[in-house]
Amino acid sequence: MKKLLALALAALMLFALAACGEKTPVLTMATNAEFPPYEYYEGDKVVGIDAEVAALIAEKLGMELEIVDVAFDSIIPGVQAGKYDMGMAGMTVTEDRLTKVSFSSSYATGVQSVIVKEGGAVKSLDDISGKKIGVQTSTTGDIYASDEFGEDAVVKYDNGAVAVQSLILGKVDCVIIDNEPAKSYVAVNEGLEILDTEYAVEDYAICFSKENTELKDKVDAALKELIADGSVQKVVDKYINAD
Repeated sequence: MKKLLALALAALMLFALAACGEKTPVLTMATNAEFPPYEYYEGDKVVGIDAEVAALIAEKLGMELEIVDVAFDSIIPGVQAGKYDMGMAGMTVTEDRLTKVSFSSSYATGVQSVIVKEGGAVKSLDDISGKKIGVQTSTTGDIYASDEFGEDAVVKYDNGAVAVQSLILGKVDCVIIDNEPAKSYVAVNEGLEILDTEYAVEDYAICFSKENTELKDKVDAALKELIADGSVQKVVDKYINAD
């Protein structure tokens, strides 16, 4: 009996050790945490719409979310190389990006807006031609402005905050950027305003390596469920006032 009890205890110990050795699979999300309210820092933690939606996806898939903050223009190359599982950074699906990565279903709609100085030279979209335009490198604001007004008219910055600071200093005449961070920048910088007319409307999605179809399909399925049950909209409403 003692031998049987000892064997049973040994088996239980081995099972416990094996269980402790099992690790939760990690879902690595690359982002650029300078794009409120989609991703930004609260203390040393990345928060925002994308961070919360990604956490819900990871939970549904039984994975642990790891967020890596990188330069926006290094997200797609990193995903392509397999350095990150996915990229989620208020990213719009474009023809050029589709040649490099694949995308999930859209989970949010963004608006590209134009920040200007109050009483400045740019009073409407018609006034942008011939002016210096500030953008964040590799964003759709950069892509759209470069296509429409030419590369010489566009001044590229590492992030939106630096572009807005250049507008304040008079180095550029306007900044084209997503409407939500635009509102944040205008709120904390006196003398700036957003043009009434939207510059562009776009849909945001999650990017994946073209080779990683299995993960893309799993994430997309989880995302669709979260959209259908209202979870994604609840997160968006938490950060963006409908008014």
